[in-house]
Formats: sequence, C-alpha cells, structure tokens
Amino acid sequence: MKFSLLMFGGALCVDAAVLGSRASYAVKGKPEGFATGVTGGGKAACQVPSSVAQLTTWLTDNVARCIVIDKEYNFKGTQGKAVENGCRPTSNACPGKGGQDAINLNNWCQPKFAGAGVKTIQVSYDKAGLYGINMGSNKSLIGVGNKGVIRGRGLRIAKAKNIIIQNIHFTEINPQYIWGGDAIATDAGSDLLWVDHCKFSLIGRQMFVAGTGAAGRITLSNNEFDGQTSWSATCDNRHYYAIYLDGSADKVTMKNNYIHHTSGRSPKVGQNTFLHAVNNYWYSNSGHAFDNLAGGKVVAEGNYFQSVATPLLENKGAFFGSPSTSANTACKTGLGHNCQMNTFVSSGKLGGTDTAFISTVKGQPIASVSAASTNIKNLAGVGRI
Repeated sequence: MKFSLLMFGGALCVDAAVLGSRASYAVKGKPEGFATGVTGGGKAACQVPSSVAQLTTWLTDNVARCIVIDKEYNFKGTQGKAVENGCRPTSNACPGKGGQDAINLNNWCQPKFAGAGVKTIQVSYDKAGLYGINMGSNKSLIGVGNKGVIRGRGLRIAKAKNIIIQNIHFTEINPQYIWGGDAIATDAGSDLLWVDHCKFSLIGRQMFVAGTGAAGRITLSNNEFDGQTSWSATCDNRHYYAIYLDGSADKVTMKNNYIHHTSGRSPKVGQNTFLHAVNNYWYSNSGHAFDNLAGGKVVAEGNYFQSVATPLLENKGAFFGSPSTSANTACKTGLGHNCQMNTFVSSGKLGGTDTAFISTVKGQPIASVSAASTNIKNLAGVGRI
C-alpha cells in the first residue's frame, strides 16, 4: 500500500484518502448458526503484514488483531523440501496420469490404511504444507477483493477461540500427495470459528477438518470448495478429501457453500458432531457427498444436488434428509422452523429419516433456510462479498 506523507510544522501526516481506505477494512456481515457471537479481533486496528514472517507472527501471538491480506503470501519453500520414502496406495490406479500418492505421515503407508497393493516409492514435498500455522485467539483474518491468497500452508486452530477467517483463497498445499497438508484444521480447545467467503483449491489432504478433539461452535458459510485437480485419489480429476467433521463435541453450521468437482468426504461426519447443512450447492461429485459415521448427527435441508452420484454414502449415526413436507415438521422442535426440501438433479437420493436428535439443539442459534438454489455458485468464494 502506498502512503502519501505530508509534513506540517514537523509533524508527519498521512493522507486522508489512505486513512479512509484503511478504515474500510473490516469484517463484513455476521455469521448465522452456531458461531453466532464471534467477534474475532474486535475493534483492533486493521493492519497489513509486510511479509510471510510477520503474517506468521501476527497469526500466532496472543494479541487481538485484524489482519488484512491484500496480496499473495507464499509459504512454499520457507521450510525447505523433504525427499523420503512414501507410498503409492492401492487407490492410485492411474500413476503418471493424475493419481495421488502419499506421504508416510503417522506411518500411514501400510496395508491396513493404504491398501493391500501399497508400494513404497520416493516422494518429494514442501515441508511448509505439512503442518498449519497455530493461530492464537481473537483474530480477524480478512482478504481484500480477490487478492488475498495464502499459498503452500494452512492454518491450525487448537486451544484458540473467537476467530474469523473471511475472503481468503487457500491453495497449493502439496496437492499431489495424500497427507500433503490441510487448509484449515481445528482441534481440542477451540471454539467460535467463522470461515466465510473463502476458497479452497489444490489441497493435498482436507480443505477443512474439525477434530478429533472438541472444536466447539463453527460456521462455514459462502465458501467455495473447488475439487478440480490434476492429482486425484479417485483418478478422475476430482478431490476426495474435502471436508471432515469429526470433533468430540462440535456443532457446525454449513450454509451457502459451493462444493464442486469432489469425489468424497463432502462432508464426512462422525464422533460427536451435530451438523446443520442448509442451502448448500453440490455440483459434479463422482462419488459421495455425505458420509455419516457413528456419532454423527446431521440435518440437511434446502440443499441443491446436481450431478452428485451418491448424496449419502452411509448413515451409521443419525441423519435427517428432509424427505417430505409432512416429515419436515419435526425440525421445528430443535431448529425453530419446518425443514425445507432438498433438490436433486441428475443425482442419487439422500434419505435419512431420524428425528429424535434434532431437539438437542433447541434454544441455540440456528441458521435460517430458503428454497434450494444453484445461485449459490455465483455468491460463494473470494471477491464476492
């Protein structure tokens, strides 16, 4: 940013136009759903970090901050490269033609995880991507227009609370490798997280993952989860590891997100997570959208599924898929409104008729619902706020 500096009687003055532009940097809107009440950096003055190093310092310290991203911050190469043994899992049936190999993180490259046909191979990856930046509490991280990009590294939120991440594009985190790194990950001790109008693309592992410790209250809204990739675990240019919600005591709202060109985990839900998935748009999913494990509790309403092969892979927990106008009246006990029907075009069916669990969120902040729409794709992601 350029400053116009004037000297009056020995005092250094900043041009009023510059002050006005800085003053305009602020979080826009408020979250709906479970993260209602999050304030992030609050009234802290918004500042633009001068470098990757300063951005890292501001993200990790214990100071309430409003951090403005008005350009690309590239973490690739900041921690060097690793060359070591990894593996080619059984899932990679298209080596050299767009498959995804794996880093041997947590000794994953063994048959019980990587499949009976796993082969040891050498992998070379960027070390910065493997572990996210550990954020401190009370932060607002906001992008300017469509210029705010964090490349090569993600964020980790554990033992940190009251965080807003808005209008940022996270990209290129070792996309060629399973276990290449997550874009945003939460864990035990976190609470009140709002991720809004962000874009996720070319991520090696999860675009968003919550768990396995309690991550508290989360709202994911107006985000674009772009699964288009040249390295696909399912060998079809679609990303498999999109969204995984597996916290031990989490309540998650997903509203107005555009989730496209994925092949699985969009999202996968488990352990003890309550998910309200409302008014999202899934497009071109060659595998499954929802996968509900034991302990997962999901209400899905007002969503639009277009060209989604399997909207729900399995339900080992509790799942309500808003199957009919008569059945949808059950939502009122917990959500305060009758659920809205989902829409399916060139897609499988959702199913899910469990209702007893819905009342467990009675009295908590719940996102509103409207009719399912494809217009979500025109409103979600960076630069559209």
